[in-house]
Amino acid sequence: MKIYIRIVSMVAITVSVLASCTSAGGEALTAPDAPQAAPAPVSAKTTPKPDKVVIVIEENHSFKQIYHNPDAPYMNELMKKGANLVNHYAVEHPSQPNYYDLFSGSNQGIKDDKRPKKKSGAPNLASELIKRGYTFGGYSESLPKTGFDGSYDSAFKYARKHNPWVNFTNVPSAANMPFDSFPQDFARLPTVSIVVPNLDHDIHDGTVKQADDWLKKNLSPYVEWAEKHNGLFLLTWDEDDYGSKNKIPTIFVGPMVKQGTYAQKSNHFSVLRTIEDLYGLPALGESRKAKALDIWKA
Repeated sequence: MKIYIRIVSMVAITVSVLASCTSAGGEALTAPDAPQAAPAPVSAKTTPKPDKVVIVIEENHSFKQIYHNPDAPYMNELMKKGANLVNHYAVEHPSQPNYYDLFSGSNQGIKDDKRPKKKSGAPNLASELIKRGYTFGGYSESLPKTGFDGSYDSAFKYARKHNPWVNFTNVPSAANMPFDSFPQDFARLPTVSIVVPNLDHDIHDGTVKQADDWLKKNLSPYVEWAEKHNGLFLLTWDEDDYGSKNKIPTIFVGPMVKQGTYAQKSNHFSVLRTIEDLYGLPALGESRKAKALDIWKA
């Protein structure tokens, strides 16, 4: 009998405790120290922010002239390592307007390779980076000295038409540097750098093999560094040889890049928009209409 009473008492106590954990509205209340369920993981791609970006611009060759070309083993190695854009296009012909397009989202009225009669004050990649506290550097192989404002000279294979930043009033002359100034300590690079080989090494006058050898010798150390230091490397061309509807190779390599082949149609404005988005810059000119490349890891 005593056992029965004790059991009934325990049941009553339990009911009383449960009742105290119920609100007046009949909703169960959670004790303050009860474990909370972890929120469901969110899976979404985000835009990365590389510490450094280095862009190299080659000359006058189509995608089919480089892809699987035995004279371009390093370029093809990069295609396998990174995001290989197989449906990518230059915007126009000849060279100089394409450099303007990539740099500022517009050819700024320049439609030939002649030295512009007047420099432009239009916003561009360099001016927008600098305005927001980032840095920019243009490195042209065979440029005689920092700030040089001269034109093409066959003696040293530098071509002004391949150097768009020299034509803008809002880009400091100190940002116009010879490739000899490219630092060996890559942590000292500007936020975004553009490298333009000379006419022998960008495949304008020289061979594909010469360009590939030069690229591997001079930029592979940065590519290797970038993989370990949140850096991004981009290899592209200004235009094709007029024989492939302006379809050109373009490759992104870096630890934030999802390796693979990308068939979405893109062009110089797409590349500019992609770089702008990395640093929260305003979209310039035609890049406002372009879609940034979706090549990043989740």
